Amino acid sequence: MEFPDLSLSLEGKVAIVTGSGRGIGRAIALALASQGADIAVADVTPDVEKTVSEVRQLGRRAIGVTTDITQKDQVEKLVAATVKELGTVDILMNNAGILRVAPFLEMPEQMWDKVMNTNLKGYFLCSQAAGRVMADKKKGAIVSTASIAGLKHVGTSVVYSVSKAGVVMLTRAMAVELAPYNIRVNAIAPGLVQTHMSRAVFANADWEKSWLDRIPLGRPAQPSDMAKVVVFLASDVAGYVTGQTIAVDGGELA
Repeated sequence: MEFPDLSLSLEGKVAIVTGSGRGIGRAIALALASQGADIAVADVTPDVEKTVSEVRQLGRRAIGVTTDITQKDQVEKLVAATVKELGTVDILMNNAGILRVAPFLEMPEQMWDKVMNTNLKGYFLCSQAAGRVMADKKKGAIVSTASIAGLKHVGTSVVYSVSKAGVVMLTRAMAVELAPYNIRVNAIAPGLVQTHMSRAVFANADWEKSWLDRIPLGRPAQPSDMAKVVVFLASDVAGYVTGQTIAVDGGELA
């Protein structure tokens, strides 16, 4: 039997990465670019242009589009700008997300709506808009950032856990509905990652030790740990993988 092609090359591909101004999203954008993809950097923060510059330093084309993914018109402008400037959309990385913490009985309705709109509705809007471009050419890959909190509530926030559980099911549902268009849909479920979002954990020695004690590999993840898995899922090496959520958690769920 001929040995399979295990190249992770994304040469000639165009990817949209939301929430890529910093943290996990930035690492994913740079990892995809390092494998040959051109990148549309989308974020609500001013860090968009910094990531664009870093992608270009890798020799790839890049555009920056300030985008609030909860707003349909802004999402559609993001996809339209990507097609106009970079030619198409081959890969969508749904990564933009927020974390808000409050006891369930005290959680304001506005907090619930804000988290659900960003972490779940935003992924729906982006996937629908980019998916239409992919469907027209009968090929594409969508990857979303879920969380182990969507697979097992870890006590951070009820609404965060519910939103990420929604991402897991959205991934499965889209994988089934988009399969006839040869669009694969998968997700990653990070555990503890050393980013701006998790800074409170690392600012408290007791919290940090308590969390690390639950991780068999004994260390927090770095954004690059997430990016490596996304490159795999976006590449043709994962051509028969769809509907899956891969926990990238150092063994915490185990």
